[in-house]
Amino acid sequence: VQLQASGGGLVQAGGSLRLSCAASGSIFAINNMGWYRQAPGKQRELVASITSSESANYADSVKGRFAISRDAAKNTVYLQMNSLKPGDTAVYYCNAVIRTRIAPWNPREYWGQGTLVTVSS
Repeated sequence: VQLQASGGGLVQAGGSLRLSCAASGSIFAINNMGWYRQAPGKQRELVASITSSESANYADSVKGRFAISRDAAKNTVYLQMNSLKPGDTAVYYCNAVIRTRIAPWNPREYWGQGTLVTVSS
């Protein structure tokens, strides 16, 4: 199983970006999916998560600006980021809890490779 993230880049403050993360491989089912970020010198933090029933949860710092969604048919999670601030600059990682066809009784956590988001002032 692999998670492939894309969509990062350089944007001015107030701008928008949309991140995507597609899961591929021998997937039986995907439970929670989410996005984390890690800024230089800081710990990785949860940005947003979404359950298989599409219930979403957000960090206080992004509420009202970011929106997480998922496409079950494509095994893909998205993060729409609006009104970006310089403080949103970080490497963004997607995360998913996946049950594989080989071991559907054993959900495991997988991480994408990270995509850099840079917000200039």
